[in-house]
Amino acid sequence: MRYVTNLPYATKEDEHVTIPMSDGVRLSAHIWRPTSSDDEPVPAVLEYIPYRKRDLTSVRDSIHHPYIAGHGYACVRVDLRGTGDSEGVLRDEYLEREQADAEEVLAWLAEQPWCDGGTGMMGISWGAFAALQVAARRPPSLKAVVIASFTDDRHADDMHYMGGALLSDNLAEAGTMFAYGTCPPDPAVVGDRWREMWRERLENTEPWVLQWLRHQRRDDYWRHASVCEDYQSVRCPVLASSGWADGYSNAVTRLLGNLDVPRKGLIGPWSHKFPHLGEPGPAIGYLQEVVRWWDHWLKGVDNGVMDGPMLRAWMQDSVPPSTAYEERPGRWVGEPEWPSPHIRPVTRPLTRHRIEPPQDPAADPAQQRDGDAMTVQSPLSVGQFAGKWASYNAPPDLPYDQREEDGGSLVFETEPLTERLEILGSPSVELDLSVNEPVAMVAARLSDVSPDGAATRVSYGLLNLTRRDGTESPEPLEPGRRYRATIPLNGVAQAFPEGHRIRLSFSTSYWPLAWPPPKPALLSVHENCSTLTLPVRPVDEPDDVPPNPFAEPEGTPPIATSQVTPTEERWEVKRDLVGYHAELEIVKDRGTVRFEDIGLEAGRRAYERYTAVADDFTSVGGESTWTMRFRRDNWDVRVVTHTELTCDETDFFVDATLDAYETGRRVFSRTWNEKVPRDLL
Repeated sequence: MRYVTNLPYATKEDEHVTIPMSDGVRLSAHIWRPTSSDDEPVPAVLEYIPYRKRDLTSVRDSIHHPYIAGHGYACVRVDLRGTGDSEGVLRDEYLEREQADAEEVLAWLAEQPWCDGGTGMMGISWGAFAALQVAARRPPSLKAVVIASFTDDRHADDMHYMGGALLSDNLAEAGTMFAYGTCPPDPAVVGDRWREMWRERLENTEPWVLQWLRHQRRDDYWRHASVCEDYQSVRCPVLASSGWADGYSNAVTRLLGNLDVPRKGLIGPWSHKFPHLGEPGPAIGYLQEVVRWWDHWLKGVDNGVMDGPMLRAWMQDSVPPSTAYEERPGRWVGEPEWPSPHIRPVTRPLTRHRIEPPQDPAADPAQQRDGDAMTVQSPLSVGQFAGKWASYNAPPDLPYDQREEDGGSLVFETEPLTERLEILGSPSVELDLSVNEPVAMVAARLSDVSPDGAATRVSYGLLNLTRRDGTESPEPLEPGRRYRATIPLNGVAQAFPEGHRIRLSFSTSYWPLAWPPPKPALLSVHENCSTLTLPVRPVDEPDDVPPNPFAEPEGTPPIATSQVTPTEERWEVKRDLVGYHAELEIVKDRGTVRFEDIGLEAGRRAYERYTAVADDFTSVGGESTWTMRFRRDNWDVRVVTHTELTCDETDFFVDATLDAYETGRRVFSRTWNEKVPRDLL
């Protein structure tokens, strides 16, 4: 990262500006803008998230908001209602109130004397969700959005459910927001009201995992704010990005294929990071791209920002399996539109443990023999090396060598490739199958197998088979009956070298990435009638982008901080071969950081633990514990949240605690013990 201070515009900042909402609640904003905007108004760019602008995102914010402001924009970072220094309570994600607040913020910005009346929205993750969702509401001032690591489908492609299977990140993210939503505002900003505001948050919060578990099928709760329900509602230009290591690798291409507005897509090798901070690398000069986007769509500059391919994607070369990479070797390729005319689906039949050469399109389907069934009933240990649903690259959380996972799976493999093969897009599997239980799941994994046998997972997909015909109205399976089911795998750009094999593996559990069904199930897959389809991009296809299409990452210098106590990162798999207890333990402790400009020390520690005993599918459990602490001279507060999720064959059980401390003394405590019925899950 190159830090720059010589920017086209001198800037100034207001660290705490209150923006009134129509119901009397006031939101807190940090604003950077050109000094000249007092006399020469500029467009405003909003980032709108719940992660505490004054401290916990302040380092990141200081890199990109002053940078964009220095190119002639008013950059506005707003804490959502009920978070940071904003008033109110944050009760759930993406509620109608949240989006209405955003519209009111945009209207307020457009009316300020330093704003020319035009606005944009940008962000990553929640901020990108917010920008896309608000764009679908068409506020009059909003002219364009820039979004990273997001989804347009809250049920099918977010951290809650995948293919109708419950993800463990549903618990992990609920634990995150349980902690962030119960932290107090800063007395240095809000004054003596801080304790009253904190108490309101503590008394009106419940663990969000309860709400998310109450909606186990696609219903109106998930349809709300899912832009895929009406792509035509978005009428402003969209610059969308994500990373292949992220959990959100699919929405970029869906937007490119479904929106009817000027749009560009960018997918790198990154985890859940902004592209200018991208890990694994290479990171890119993303902020330069963002400024060009704003210059064109907010200022009307004819800078060619829409020239070139619609999608630029990092074609990843083969790498050995690892839980983390500093860099992913590869190259940039471009596609003129999406779906791309350069990419063709190639279907390969599955026979006895083999992925056969592509089918001849002229072959008579009637001549295909219905082969024998191959079976698998996976142990709960399959999935311990799956990594996180969404990688954050800290602690190392990518999938490890798949050979041990494949020992409990049904495996199909090609012969060694005689030439390099490249794919770009979403692979898919079509299975002719039967099971012996009314509720069952399938995890499908695509791997690159090197000549020495090491297997690197390239992509994967999950399907709760009770949702095989859709997630709105699941139906139990009839044991022994044959069904056809399609499993889409996550989008990816991947090269398979000559001499490597392509492996497809199926398992009936994938714990702890996904919650297992109530009982182990025996899966039967019928050969010849089952297929793998790969989105093949011919190796000789022109890349349509220069070898180095992006500048070096740059931003403004981050604010001054010091590390008071050390960080800690752990990702440990443990097995007890006496009691057959298995455990995955994750620690992500940021230590204590001192923010020098405001004299504040802040600490964050997240602990996750996922357990199981032998192959008892009702023994699985997860827990998430967060500790948040803030202190300065005469102020010392701490919040500790703990959530446990367990189950039996018919129900989920949520046990949670919330404890708040002031100067070491507990000032609030609450406990939840709730039961939620399993809905064919």
